[in-house]
Amino acid sequence: MTRRAVYPGTFDPVTYGHIDLIQRALTIVDEVIVAVAHNPGKGPLFSTAERVALLKRATRGMRRVRVEDFDSLVVDYCRRRRASVMIRGVRMVSDFEYEFQMALTNRKLSSQVETIFLMPKDAYAYLSARLIKEAGALGADLSAFVPKFVEKALKRKLAEGGAVA
Repeated sequence: MTRRAVYPGTFDPVTYGHIDLIQRALTIVDEVIVAVAHNPGKGPLFSTAERVALLKRATRGMRRVRVEDFDSLVVDYCRRRRASVMIRGVRMVSDFEYEFQMALTNRKLSSQVETIFLMPKDAYAYLSARLIKEAGALGADLSAFVPKFVEKALKRKLAEGGAVA
């Protein structure tokens, strides 16, 4: 039986921290589906299709990884994909309270999906897509935080007048 995990998120944009968590998840499950949430309420800078494309490029060469988008309850998506595990990243203690509350809610909605919290490497523990966008808007070199193609896409999007949410 294949142990499949879903790693849901907005990924606006994908960072080295996200990539690190995907790699860590692959050490404990057979397959990871990176599920890009439509989530218009968060006001993403990149469209869903752009975020999916960036993630597909970032995970190219990673066997056992699929990238898809979804627009539903994450536990319903897990059920449809026959995933028994949901991966969530916890960077700092401040993330834990929110993630714990979400995990308990998801457990109530579907007891068949177990949430596993993973911590990124120390080098990525402080990274957030929001901070990357803010730094990019101010002209910072983002090469330590995101792949070069993501940095180029981000700077192009910001130059086109994209707003940092």
